[in-house]
Amino acid sequence: MTVERVFSQPDPGEETFLNALRPRSLDECVGQQAVKQQLQIALEAAKARREPLDHILLDGPPGLGKTTLANIIASEMQGTLRVTSGPAIVRQGDLMMLLTQMETGDVLFIDEIHRMNRVVEEFLYPALEDFRVDYATDSGIGGRTVNFNLKHFTLIGATTRAGMLSAALRDRFGHLFHLSYYNEEELTQIVARNAGVLDVQADQRALARLASRARGTPRIANRLLRRVRDFAQVRNDGILTAEVVDQTMQILEIDALGLDHLDRGYLQALMRHYDGGPAGIEAIAATMGHERDTLEDVVEPYLLQIGFVIRTPRGRVVRPVAYEHLGVTPPQTPPDPQAELF
Repeated sequence: MTVERVFSQPDPGEETFLNALRPRSLDECVGQQAVKQQLQIALEAAKARREPLDHILLDGPPGLGKTTLANIIASEMQGTLRVTSGPAIVRQGDLMMLLTQMETGDVLFIDEIHRMNRVVEEFLYPALEDFRVDYATDSGIGGRTVNFNLKHFTLIGATTRAGMLSAALRDRFGHLFHLSYYNEEELTQIVARNAGVLDVQADQRALARLASRARGTPRIANRLLRRVRDFAQVRNDGILTAEVVDQTMQILEIDALGLDHLDRGYLQALMRHYDGGPAGIEAIAATMGHERDTLEDVVEPYLLQIGFVIRTPRGRVVRPVAYEHLGVTPPQTPPDPQAELF
């Protein structure tokens, strides 16, 4: 039986639940202090000059608050937030429709901007620099190009792979912010706040226990809080205790470090089939029967963060701490025959 993965993309109903827990201002946000300070100064300066904010690029792993910051920025600038994603903008006409709807001070949020079509990306350049676009109404001999002037808006691009952005696009952002993983203390504060929003009774040990399994990611902390709240309602009169958290995590197959069955399957594939590595990501994906993008975007970032896996020029390698965590004996390193010559 396949167990639902808590760390996968949320369904629409869960997305509504997560949206209800988003902070509404920078003061409500926990963590990311450097980003918050720089953003606060930029917002105050833009409002003092009565100008739209410079374009912003947010990069970092999924679930760290890029969409939340976009909502806060739009609210602070008293503009409308329009949300789309890179893969959804297939043609220049798709982007044209969005740009012509923007009013002065509005915010256009493009998630996964690194996946935007290159032709569309080049069409976006003059809109970012000069707030105008040259749109071809038709192709061929009878076609003509019409110049549209745009209202001054702010583009917020979000990406989990900043390295895949072209230099030309990256240089057109006035602010570049990197969001890093949250520590356990910050996640405990986030869980405590959201438990209060949901009117859930929880002791400090339960909150800390939940935060320790959230993989440094607020989105995951909120999903786990939802699952634990359901378990507590059915089994413990709605009260969250450390024991309730442990029992829920056992059902979800999430261990003390926040690793689930897919994370452990990745490590076990490297250990059993490739003697701990090095092994290429394509080979690991084929062994597990998963897409390469799933492993690179969802599994590997956290394993790299906690030092269970390293990337080398020859491929992925499991570190000794991962063997210890899973209770697996590391393979014996064969003696180097060249060493005996010396």
